[in-house]
Amino acid sequence: MFKVERIAKKFGRLEVFHDLSLVFPTGKITAILGPSGCGKTTLLKILAGLIIPDQGEVTSTEKTSFLFQEPRLLPWLTIRQNLTLVLQDKLPAATVDSAIERYLEAVGLAEYHRFYPGQLSGGMKQRAAMARALSFPAELLLMDEPFKSLDLKTRYQLVSDFLKLWRQKPNTVVVVTHDVKEAVWLGDQILVLSEKPARLIVRFENAIPVELRMGSKEALGLEQEIVTILLGAPHPVSGSGA
Repeated sequence: MFKVERIAKKFGRLEVFHDLSLVFPTGKITAILGPSGCGKTTLLKILAGLIIPDQGEVTSTEKTSFLFQEPRLLPWLTIRQNLTLVLQDKLPAATVDSAIERYLEAVGLAEYHRFYPGQLSGGMKQRAAMARALSFPAELLLMDEPFKSLDLKTRYQLVSDFLKLWRQKPNTVVVVTHDVKEAVWLGDQILVLSEKPARLIVRFENAIPVELRMGSKEALGLEQEIVTILLGAPHPVSGSGA
């Protein structure tokens, strides 16, 4: 189980966190919602060890994979080479090629493995980044609005592809999003944070079966409840998505 306990973080006079504690259940997806600028990306970077909190404790792991808002592929390497670069020292040499082929096939890019990032569309580049992040043997996967800049159809397909791949290797995932539908679809646990200094407003245990998390009566009800909270209505610190 990964967690942050009573963390605090300031950047100059700007206080982002003060005495914040959160728990991320092992083998589950936690979706985090909150106002822009409340510190969601900073939280991911603290979990990744890229930022050290001023105080408090972080229980994380060195085996962390990070899927960013933008693909961050190396433009001088092919798609296959981009994946090879991160896997060559993490998997047995004899399994690297088969792992790359498996994940590129899963995201629909098997035929494009010799292409360079500049030859691909934005959605295709994000697919490649997702294949790279999921193929990495990580205990913790951090996702910072990875579907944000995509059109609706591409976003829907990528989220579907991600969940299909994740179910094959269900590591612990923390995903930051501004999309309530996306949070309900992805999140086994949904955390709503306040303005900075961020505090936990509400935590939902999403008991809705995955196959019913898009468009069902239960999902729409949970989405409405979350939207109401984001718009400022008071709510207890925990809730249920059942």
